[in-house]
Amino acid sequence: MNAEPPIHGDGTSDAAWAAWDGLQQLPALSPEAMVPPGHRVVIVAPHPDDEVLGCGGLLHALARLPRRVLLVAASNGEASHPRSSRYAPAELARTRVRESARALSRLGAQGAEVLYFCLPDGQLAAHEQVLQARLGELIGPRDVVLCTWVHDGHPDHEAAGRAAQAACRTRGARLFGMPVWTWHWATPGDARVPWSSAVRVPLGSAALAAKGQALREFRSQLEPDPSTGAAAILPAAALPRWLRAEEVFFS
Repeated sequence: MNAEPPIHGDGTSDAAWAAWDGLQQLPALSPEAMVPPGHRVVIVAPHPDDEVLGCGGLLHALARLPRRVLLVAASNGEASHPRSSRYAPAELARTRVRESARALSRLGAQGAEVLYFCLPDGQLAAHEQVLQARLGELIGPRDVVLCTWVHDGHPDHEAAGRAAQAACRTRGARLFGMPVWTWHWATPGDARVPWSSAVRVPLGSAALAAKGQALREFRSQLEPDPSTGAAAILPAAALPRWLRAEEVFFS
């Protein structure tokens, strides 16, 4: 991919994705096979909520196996509401950390280790080497790392993906890329998406319900901002794309 896909409008509908049989043709991978016994899962989220959007159902399943879980939030998401009088950056950072903690509890993953790197939201590309170095200090060869895909269409998501990719390459850890905004700008069978390296993790009804409950904890992202008139960061029309009965990862 040579250009960053735009994220605007309503994007590709969930109905369009559901009608495409290509998703069901992807190889299925169980949580047990994705993170074998004795391995730790490290989830790298550019912002608090990406861990739920990208792999909340998987996280619910891993918490019950159980597997050790480390969640790394690269930023606190403080820049999601520019010029807002309702969400000043410092308070928004605290809000999003609280939302993430409640979401983990909804997933049954409240025992996960959580690290907040507090890098500047919206500027992860400028701090990519720092993020890579800090991840390299944490990641070991028996870790399974989940991070937003390197071509996800959001600059922070892509910077975090590149940093995780480089750290995993150095440390010998396995990496899975999580499509988050890819579901918005891509289309079924899109040649820009590496479907040939994709796997799907089917979600049971309990995992899917828990993911929905966890996602609803991010009220700062789900509600419009009356102080600026800005629409919700995560619009209602987009939510079904993240609440399907499987999660997809690029290996």
